[in-house]
Amino acid sequence: MYWLGLLALPAAVRAQFSTTMLRFGCSELTIDRIDPLVEPGQIPSAHVHQIVGGNGFNASMPSTDISALADCTTCTFAQDKSNYWTASVYFRARNGSFKRVPQMVNDVIGDANRGLTVYYTAPGPNTVTAFKPGFRMFSGDVTRRESTGLGSRIQSCFRCYTGPNFQGNTYAPCSDPKLDTESFPTTPCPGGIRSSVIFPICWDGQNLDSPNHIDHLANPTNGPAPFAVVDGTCPETHPVKIPQVHYEVVWDTRAFNDKNEWPEDGSQPLVLSSGDPTGFGQHGDYVFGWEGDALQHAMDNRCFGPTCNGLTTQEFAVANKCQVPPEVNEDNDGWVDELPGGHMIM
Repeated sequence: MYWLGLLALPAAVRAQFSTTMLRFGCSELTIDRIDPLVEPGQIPSAHVHQIVGGNGFNASMPSTDISALADCTTCTFAQDKSNYWTASVYFRARNGSFKRVPQMVNDVIGDANRGLTVYYTAPGPNTVTAFKPGFRMFSGDVTRRESTGLGSRIQSCFRCYTGPNFQGNTYAPCSDPKLDTESFPTTPCPGGIRSSVIFPICWDGQNLDSPNHIDHLANPTNGPAPFAVVDGTCPETHPVKIPQVHYEVVWDTRAFNDKNEWPEDGSQPLVLSSGDPTGFGQHGDYVFGWEGDALQHAMDNRCFGPTCNGLTTQEFAVANKCQVPPEVNEDNDGWVDELPGGHMIM
């Protein structure tokens, strides 16, 4: 596709584009039922997450500079000790049992160990303010079970790949009228399913967090910014434009495409680890942990894709060694009789 093809262009050519867009992979750090943003200190938390980033991740992370807590990261840039996480996805079999759906490596990422893909986008040099130490945020609504009605401005979607090697990956994220949906796809996806979660791009300029981890942020005055469309005007209440953060997670659903194993009523078989059978409640958590001014440097220097002058790019052979053992001892890989935490499907 056109926008992804830009990543393959030489650096000198990419520099001619005004938009700054980091796009890089982060390998899986751990699968665990803890959530230091929404349920700090609680072991276990409500539902299972898949987490990537710095190995300082734990149930009680302080609201200070977490880059100092980590000595390695699963992400492409060695300076990025942030943590990024989402709810896991489970397959619900006809017999009522569940199995966690593993992630698979995204397109044009390389030899990552599952995990997710992260984007940071800005309109151009000197147009955004990078996050400060202690900054954290949340995107989505765990309780949502219906469409937001945002149309082309949806901030969460699922893409149904039509075949191997990401077939059907033609449009930018959340913009394909046929293959992108706010809810889980209702038919088997031969190439797997990609989740997208997009965060707001306006900040109040004062609070590093808020009680619901959302209110210190806002969308532009003309509505939520679609993927990479980051030139809207921020409201007076939240006047500081920040990089647009966007997650992509590719779920390897290929082993679960036999409709004879789907629920007898013919409904699609996927559920979020929170108990959501619709997918409308998809959400993402973010805790900033870049070292020093590394992220601001990247945003101000037209960095594009997985490389950036002045930042250290590490091989996945190194990143994949960075891991954190789960704090909750439960089966995250086999068949289970109920979702971890005992969540009802609703």
